[in-house]
Amino acid sequence: MPLPRTLLARITLVVVAGMVIAQALTFMAIRYERGQAMQTLMISGVERDIASSIAVLDRVPAAERPEWLDRLERPNFRFALTGDVDTPPPASGPLRQFVDVITAALKPYPVLAVGQVPSMREAVRMQVRLNDGSSIYLLARRVPMPMSVWVIWLLLAQLMVLGFCAWQAARLMTRPLKRLGDAADALGPDLRPTVVDENGPVEVARAARAFNAMQRRIAGYVQERIQILAAVSHDLQTPITRMRLRVDLMDDDLPERDKFRQDLESMRSLVQEGVSYARTLQGSTEAERRVDVGALIQSIVNDYTDTGQAVTLAGDAGEPVATRPNALRRVVGNLVDNALKFGTKVELRLSRIETAGGAQLHIAVLDDGPGIPPDQLESVLQPFYRVEGSRSRETGGTGLGLAIAHQLTLAMGGQLVLGNRTEGGLEALLRLPV
Repeated sequence: MPLPRTLLARITLVVVAGMVIAQALTFMAIRYERGQAMQTLMISGVERDIASSIAVLDRVPAAERPEWLDRLERPNFRFALTGDVDTPPPASGPLRQFVDVITAALKPYPVLAVGQVPSMREAVRMQVRLNDGSSIYLLARRVPMPMSVWVIWLLLAQLMVLGFCAWQAARLMTRPLKRLGDAADALGPDLRPTVVDENGPVEVARAARAFNAMQRRIAGYVQERIQILAAVSHDLQTPITRMRLRVDLMDDDLPERDKFRQDLESMRSLVQEGVSYARTLQGSTEAERRVDVGALIQSIVNDYTDTGQAVTLAGDAGEPVATRPNALRRVVGNLVDNALKFGTKVELRLSRIETAGGAQLHIAVLDDGPGIPPDQLESVLQPFYRVEGSRSRETGGTGLGLAIAHQLTLAMGGQLVLGNRTEGGLEALLRLPV
């Protein structure tokens, strides 16, 4: 049987199963011991009553014995002056023990025959010889001691209480782990730590303090590196601008002037994208609001078509969703720009998909370019990574476009997945929660 997936359910299952087994064994032991005790008590009482009754019938005259039969009858045994024993002796162990106890108690009256009564449950017929040579036929029934219904209900109530206590104990143990997991999931690309409650048992408080300290250290280290990247990128703009001015003042007939201008333009583009990427890592302060994604994407497509680019749109985004429109516009723009660098036409497809985790909005950007080697589909989402060969520096830019789109997608709670199309080209699929 497969185990539950959550730690809470597993701990509860193990504890409750152990308690159920222990309770069942205890119940069986108590029931067996109680049954043995009650059986001994019942048999000892029945045997004395039967022996006393046989002694009375032996002492009264034979003519008066019929009058005493009704007087000596009890719920679990009665006597008769005539009859026969023509059935086999009892086969069950408890019934044979019942017969042996009665036979021992009837001494010195001998038991001539014993047979089980087929028509009655747990009943035997016995032929006993009196001192005058006549026989008395005894019909004795073994009455088992039933278990009271309230005992079963009490056991079930105990199991319910124990199960609830086990669930509560497991919940107290796993709740801090759930808080740590939620805090880890909430630590997004903006690295804004979610402080975990440090109250509770010593071990839990210690783990929470360590996790909070770890969040602060990670945020501090990353923030420091982002600031360095932003500062270097920003400070490089001034000397690049001066160099650009000096190149413009150079003589037009210098053969290296155009090459210098081209190199400076590449440096300026790299610096600008570095600053943009640093701002992206610092997180977006844009608030979410309900947006008609279909209209937003259509406006982006119209901007490209107005400039003569082969960009088309298909599908429907459905009802408006809550998202960050400026971040979404930037992500889609970066994906379209990347597609146009390596393809001749770009198609955007909108769809709303129902998944087990809820509805998702899918925005697919498809091009007809050379695609990306499968082993580099994850690497191109890293900053400053460029695919060698077809996606060179001249055509591939600085390698920050997809990285910025990836970071912004994560900040919006979405997912960016790249894949090669079977008919050729690249598909960039943007999945956003609805």
